Amino acid sequence: MKFMLKPYLFFIFFAYIIAQTSCDAIIEPSISKKTVQLEAPVEQYQSASFTINFWWDEVEHALSYHLQVVSQTFTTPGGLILDTVVTKNRFSFNFDPGKYQWRVAAQNGSTSTDFSIARSFEVEASSIKQQTVQLSSPANNFITNQSAQLFQWGSMSGATKYRFEIDTSNFVNESTVLSNQLVPGTQINYTFLKDQTYQWRVRAENDTAQSRWSAINSITFDHTPPDAPTLSAPVNGLSVKLPVTLQWNTVKTAQRYKLYVFKSDSTTAFNSNFPMVLSTNSYTFNLGSSGDKLYWKVSAIDAAGNEGAVSELRNFVLQ
Repeated sequence: MKFMLKPYLFFIFFAYIIAQTSCDAIIEPSISKKTVQLEAPVEQYQSASFTINFWWDEVEHALSYHLQVVSQTFTTPGGLILDTVVTKNRFSFNFDPGKYQWRVAAQNGSTSTDFSIARSFEVEASSIKQQTVQLSSPANNFITNQSAQLFQWGSMSGATKYRFEIDTSNFVNESTVLSNQLVPGTQINYTFLKDQTYQWRVRAENDTAQSRWSAINSITFDHTPPDAPTLSAPVNGLSVKLPVTLQWNTVKTAQRYKLYVFKSDSTTAFNSNFPMVLSTNSYTFNLGSSGDKLYWKVSAIDAAGNEGAVSELRNFVLQ
């Protein structure tokens, strides 16, 4: 005798399976019982370099990592030196000479691991000649539409000043750099004069020595807005059935588009979702009632955040 589910029982069973699958897809796995395995620096590491490169194994389902460093030990801390959350499993930082301990905890949106077993390391006193300044912000390959920028870097033990340089030719010719300034602190303001990609670097100095140059970071200044999109479909005044696909051309420098949809007065947003920022050059509109006359237009936004002029304003009527 064959066993068969009645139709309504089959439907309930099928719905249960779908519900369970959906729940598994949206419930974030717990990482509370996992541990973070530290890799480097190893226990009792001694470094002649002020720069310590931390590295630990990734934890499955972790979204970020909480890194802490104290002077002396966590049992008897001399001070909290570093307390930061990072998304990668590596981090670099410059320390003054001294003894330290470090530990890491993994975390996601709802759970976290315990902190790892702490490891000790020591930064030895030495000349700044073999040291390297760590750049802080802006991040490498940063793109901005703001001409005035604040450049920042980490301090270095033994340094009394810092040399800041900025260029557009990757420092091929030291005599033609755009800016070469001595700074008493760890930051400086600089104003870009034209759209271009720039490179910047920093060196620590004192009366008798100079450090190595930092890594070279790039920053792009762009305050030129993209062109206005050209609307392609539907044609102006067309009577359409829902859903209607709104389409426009791809603008060369655009990374996103801002879609405006208005009610019949052509100025009131259709609802609170508009204007809507999209990464594609089309949108399927499936709202409204028969007889509604709706208006729409589009603008383009580039990587620097510049929003260009809007397209023509078109309308369509829902059947």
